[in-house]
Amino acid sequence: MIKSFPIKREWQLAHGRVLETGSQALIMAILNITPDSFSDGGSNQTIDAALQSAHAMLDAGAVIIDVGGESTRPDAEPVSAQQEQDRVLPVIEALTRELGCLISVDTYRAQTARLAVAAGAHIVNDVWGLQKEPDIAGLAAETGAGLVIMHTGRDRDIAADVIDDQHIFLQRSLEIAATAGVKLQQIMLDPGFGFAKDTQQNVELMARFAELHSFGLPWLVGTSRKRFTGAVSGRDIAAERDAATAATSVMLRLSGADIFRVHDVAFNRDALMMADAVLNAAAVHEKA
Repeated sequence: MIKSFPIKREWQLAHGRVLETGSQALIMAILNITPDSFSDGGSNQTIDAALQSAHAMLDAGAVIIDVGGESTRPDAEPVSAQQEQDRVLPVIEALTRELGCLISVDTYRAQTARLAVAAGAHIVNDVWGLQKEPDIAGLAAETGAGLVIMHTGRDRDIAADVIDDQHIFLQRSLEIAATAGVKLQQIMLDPGFGFAKDTQQNVELMARFAELHSFGLPWLVGTSRKRFTGAVSGRDIAAERDAATAATSVMLRLSGADIFRVHDVAFNRDALMMADAVLNAAAVHEKA
């Protein structure tokens, strides 16, 4: 039985923006400005194309546009900081100017993050959890940017237990953030589905997701079209994994996740509205 509704919090972001989490599932839409991302590489290579995609995502129910300039798939070719910045900064400037929406920059580079926030981004989404370039924490403290700290198993020894490994990695990340002066109200955690985790580990992490609330912080999750959803559903083509993705979104929402980073906004929005209806019904029953 579902015990309670996710805790309501205010996530503090750059440029004086605040986003309330908990009261309803929120969607972060993926806008890759890359030629080689596993699902949508090459789709948003011009500013006009990126703006059209972002506009459609917002119309479909997204509240944050997450702009990335380097693919994070395991076999992706690395790009230079300059290449990354050349891709994302003009798009962030255009989104700020034309749409005024909440913008996240998907980067682990401190300089890219600094330039992106100056260009209008409100959130820095770091897939290395501050442990690749810790200066990102200082940038967040200085600017008040929202900070997504993601767990990864890449390039490190991993604990046998998936929850223990979350604590080992993320406690170190939170120490880096605290030392730099980042406020807890700026932080959103991400368990890093798919990042150096096999199918069994991803599924176990989903099954035990509620244990992560011991951190006392809100959670963003990103399962969208990832390989483990294809392995479970039998879908080899990434774009055919939206139903499996929506199933994970519902399960994780019922386990207390707050924000969902997805490719197909409308599909996941509908699924999450059903999850929120169930959570609301559970809350009413709990009060009765």
